[in-house]
Amino acid sequence: MVEQSDRAPLLDWEEIPPPDPNQAAQPTPQPPREEDSAAEKSAPTDTAAGTGWSTAVVVKGDGSPGRTELSGHGWDRPQPLGTDRNVPFPGLSVKDQWEEKDQIVAVFVVTFDTRSGNMIEWCLPHDINLDGVEFKSMASGSHRITSDFIYFRKGGYFGLACFANMPVESELERGARMKSVGILSPSYTLLYRYMHFLENQVRHQLECPGQYSPLEAFYEDKKAILPPTGNGLVTACPTWSVTNISRCMHPEMKITHPAGCMSQFIQFFGEQIMVLWKFALLRKRILMFSPPPVGVVCYRVYCCCCLANVSLPGIGVSVPELRPFFYINIADISALETELSYVACTTEKIFEEKKELYDVYIDNQNVKTHRSHLQQLLRLNAADKEKYRKLTEQRQLLLYSQEVGEDCTSNEEDLFILFFMELNNRIFQTLSEVAGSADPTLTGEHVRAMGLDPQGDRAFLADLLEVYGFDVTLVIDNLCCP
Repeated sequence: MVEQSDRAPLLDWEEIPPPDPNQAAQPTPQPPREEDSAAEKSAPTDTAAGTGWSTAVVVKGDGSPGRTELSGHGWDRPQPLGTDRNVPFPGLSVKDQWEEKDQIVAVFVVTFDTRSGNMIEWCLPHDINLDGVEFKSMASGSHRITSDFIYFRKGGYFGLACFANMPVESELERGARMKSVGILSPSYTLLYRYMHFLENQVRHQLECPGQYSPLEAFYEDKKAILPPTGNGLVTACPTWSVTNISRCMHPEMKITHPAGCMSQFIQFFGEQIMVLWKFALLRKRILMFSPPPVGVVCYRVYCCCCLANVSLPGIGVSVPELRPFFYINIADISALETELSYVACTTEKIFEEKKELYDVYIDNQNVKTHRSHLQQLLRLNAADKEKYRKLTEQRQLLLYSQEVGEDCTSNEEDLFILFFMELNNRIFQTLSEVAGSADPTLTGEHVRAMGLDPQGDRAFLADLLEVYGFDVTLVIDNLCCP
């Protein structure tokens, strides 16, 4: 039991403090209110399959298109467990309402011992299985850097750990003390909110080893009340329905705070984003390599997963889910051997030789594949460059509108996700219509209407039809033949 005197000054681990009912409301984003939209009406919304995000185009009173609304679960700040308040989301199941609250199932400290290597120094609860977490939360090569953060998977859980390396005058520690402090949750929805707390705690552990009372207080306040599922494990997050809840668009994907990794992702890969988009849509196994720090590479994993969002009902139900593994090491090899689709990152170069584990290998900005039938997808065609031009143009318009103060609600994450979701929707809508027609033949005109190149994207389309099971005949004239 943690004493109140220890807990009182420590309940500030969230970056966003709880609102004070006695003070004026802070200027934080709020869901659109009905009274604020008297002159606006919202078009029907779509829900992204497997994510619960929805989009709606708001039409102004004069009929002209206005801003794009973004909705889904996770807009409001969840209240701590045990808070006495009304049911926040009427119509949701007990499990769904539980998922929206804090879900910390473990907190831990990992240390590097000069004799034993990486090891779990301390954890709560004491009986939880953390095998392998000591290597996931302290990436290979971290001794060369001073700090980092890491997202990872542990079975059905997701983890976030903050690492720090402090020089010390100790021969036993060989001049350096290295530790990571992290947490586990069934979802990575809210992990970013505790980044600041973890960063402070890893510094605290370096300077005052063995003082765990802040971590004990944190766990007691945030620990999850697991639903009765037999074994007590939550292996997947629920799919949220827009009919039940309408809030922010992508908190399940939003692992950054403050936001901004989408902009960095676009600038880092440039036109190559269109190549990654095709591999993501085909549900390929994508592995990114980069030396430490690995935190920014975990963000690239997240961004890559965003490329494959589709909001049309029924699309993708028969294909493997594109799941983020985030950081992996050699201890994950056996788990990867059974995965049909994933996006992950690593700091261990040995993975490049394990070609049976991946389809696409990304070494910093160099995207490559050893699969001969995928080689053609590495080449950018005219349609790819045109799509990237449109994405860049929309970004510039957004940045300009923000600079002159015309748009204070949209951001690059929203623009990025909507751009590729609409692109994917257009492709699958066309394929569905052709497949359901009397003459299920996909022509060059259909392909151009989808924003693809009839010649350059022929191999991509053939793979897409096979992966998603569309019974369509692909008939495109070959320019090489008379």
